[in-house]
Amino acid sequence: MAQPITPAQLLELFDGNTPFALIDVREPGEYNASHIPGSSLIPRRMLEFDLAVAVPHPSTLVALCDDDGHRVARAVDTVENMCYSNVAWLDGGVNRWMSLDHPTEWGVNVPSKDFGEKMEVVHHVPEIDAMELHARMERGDKMVILDTRTPEEYRRFCIPGGRSLPGGELALRITDVTADLDPDTTVVINCAGRTRSIIGTRILQRMGLDREVVGLKNGTSGWVLAGYELESGADRDQLPGVSNAGRAAAEAYADRCASEDGVRFLDVNGLDALIDRRQNESVYFIDVRTAEEYDQGRIAGFRWFPGGQCVQRSDDVAVVKNAPIVFCCDGKARATLVASWYRQLGYEEVYALDGGVGAWAAAGRPLESGSNAGAQFDGSISGAGEPQPLLDARNSVTTLSASDVQNDSSAVVIFVDTSRDFSRGHVLGAHWAPRGWLEWQIADFAPDTHARVIVTCGDGRQSLLAAATLQAMGYSNVAALDGGMTAWRAAGLPVEEGLTGVMRTPADIVFSGPDRTYADMQHYLRWETELGAKYAAD
Repeated sequence: MAQPITPAQLLELFDGNTPFALIDVREPGEYNASHIPGSSLIPRRMLEFDLAVAVPHPSTLVALCDDDGHRVARAVDTVENMCYSNVAWLDGGVNRWMSLDHPTEWGVNVPSKDFGEKMEVVHHVPEIDAMELHARMERGDKMVILDTRTPEEYRRFCIPGGRSLPGGELALRITDVTADLDPDTTVVINCAGRTRSIIGTRILQRMGLDREVVGLKNGTSGWVLAGYELESGADRDQLPGVSNAGRAAAEAYADRCASEDGVRFLDVNGLDALIDRRQNESVYFIDVRTAEEYDQGRIAGFRWFPGGQCVQRSDDVAVVKNAPIVFCCDGKARATLVASWYRQLGYEEVYALDGGVGAWAAAGRPLESGSNAGAQFDGSISGAGEPQPLLDARNSVTTLSASDVQNDSSAVVIFVDTSRDFSRGHVLGAHWAPRGWLEWQIADFAPDTHARVIVTCGDGRQSLLAAATLQAMGYSNVAALDGGMTAWRAAGLPVEEGLTGVMRTPADIVFSGPDRTYADMQHYLRWETELGAKYAAD
């Protein structure tokens, strides 16, 4: 039975050693505006998809919060229905927490951003601004620009001429990237904003690369603000192979970082012991290699999360406080370096599997294979496979084909996915009623519980869960569009775009990088830079 916890009790949890997760179930825009430091964001609409990997063991204490307690009650029901046995909610929510003068912060993935700014200030990480970089490019100076974001982000837009090299691969492959470059060639590291640029540059600075290494100040956002164009659709994302010399350099660096930062190594038997612990507590097993490597062969139970993103999104990876974390790769270099960053971030029980999947296979242990990485890293933190609540909804909710929905002119059609998805395209005349607020907004569009209601979304999953909710509320004539707007478009049916009928500014989307307006970019970058001010004063 779920219980309330007071702000004072929550403070005690933060000060103690008990494994627990504080999960904010509001929408990203609300979380971005103000949240409790140490909380992780899983919007209510994503609990069924993300909670099982965020909190691996169902006996772990899960504390939920929202702004004032309205939505958290529904979220508690969802979490308990997913068989979590130790559920609590923050009495009075973030509003009461703030009214007692406890700290709040704004932004997303703040721990990594704060840490990046600390690295820059404390270690004097060198940087170059967009104007200077542009001038060097115009002069034809020798340089290689390495983009440490994900390949997907890189292909969407990058600094002209930049090359994709995700941050988790940087130390392993930099020796081979620079092997044929003149000694006076500068290495420029960039990301969308600041954090991954700083951390990537710090990796090479600490590694002692024998050439000039600089981070692009404010990344692609700074480039746009300086008035320069980005390149779209770049295909320079083929990773270089790893030579013996490159691997040796990376592993020597990893050993040094492990010694200096307190990373513990596991052999295969040690991993067995951690796997046994997983039966009784939340333990994280993270494979930091590339998606292709992961799909070719992985240790069962290890979730894919590329190394650079592990650091960028640490509060998404390790949602449970005080839980053990095990990283693995093909040997030791990448896993150890990610583990060293986690130790520097303040995580206590952090391990790297010595020898990685190779050591596991050499010990006669089986590896899984097959395409699975993409299902686990689609911008959320979802694992592969369908969660049980979705399977249950498939069995209880009537689904309609796109043509059936098109021909049903009497129905109230609602769209329950994000405002961004709604804006990109919805059924003509559909109303936006986001799933996180569905119980409170459905009466605005269908006050009669006998009304014909058809639920739609982007891909058909959220609509099934939303339709099941409406059935539980007493709506007797509910169906869901099978396959969502993906199926609708595939049928060639007309699509309405824009936030039609939406009268309030949505709070469910947080824009990043150059997707922000110029003013938002400026405010964001100034906020992020200011995070480092307290370290400059120390």
